[in-house]
Amino acid sequence: MSFLLRYLPFVAAMALVVVASNVLVQFPLDADLGGLSLADVLTWGAFTYPFAFLVTDLANRRYGPAVARRVVFVGFMAAVACSIVSPPLLYKLGLIEFDTAAARLVRIACASGAAFLTAQLLDVAVFNRLRRQSWWRAPIFGTLAGSVLDTLVFFSVAFAPAFAFLGPNEPFALEQAPLMGAFSPDVVRWLSWAAGDFTVKLAIAVFALIPYRLMVLRWSRPLTA
Repeated sequence: MSFLLRYLPFVAAMALVVVASNVLVQFPLDADLGGLSLADVLTWGAFTYPFAFLVTDLANRRYGPAVARRVVFVGFMAAVACSIVSPPLLYKLGLIEFDTAAARLVRIACASGAAFLTAQLLDVAVFNRLRRQSWWRAPIFGTLAGSVLDTLVFFSVAFAPAFAFLGPNEPFALEQAPLMGAFSPDVVRWLSWAAGDFTVKLAIAVFALIPYRLMVLRWSRPLTA
């Protein structure tokens, strides 16, 4: 409890990002871009989840890797819980049109938890190794490394047939589709989703340097009476 109170801004921010992402991932992006239906590639959750890396990096910069790891574990617990609870709740409220089978919920929870934990802890490690270099190196390379691992772990565990022992496969995810909905050759659809997700992560990683820099500069200023 003392940890939650002392580092409440980071704990609350991480929980908010994870909860929002697990809800928004249920809603495809209803828009077109040059004839490409973005609903086939992205969900709204792709735009909120990358900010978890920003929260981790700010906690690491402010308080060091030990605190950052504890903030990550808060996010991990929220990710697992939301992966199980939010889809049935949204279905009962009529906000989504499909009900997810319990076995699929378990597999998605495993994928979400494993991806979040491994990716965020990698971000902490890379960030801490580069923190004394140029101000932008630690957050950008930490987020890049974490994003690669997060995308690989989540989409593989959630959709690849090799992980069917965790729960049933999703037939729609295993169908052939153009890469990111527009490019040849065709690939299994979950690889297309992964490519779109990773592209958004990279774009937001660059954008997140702005609030990161502003917060670090604010912390570096002396307090005035």
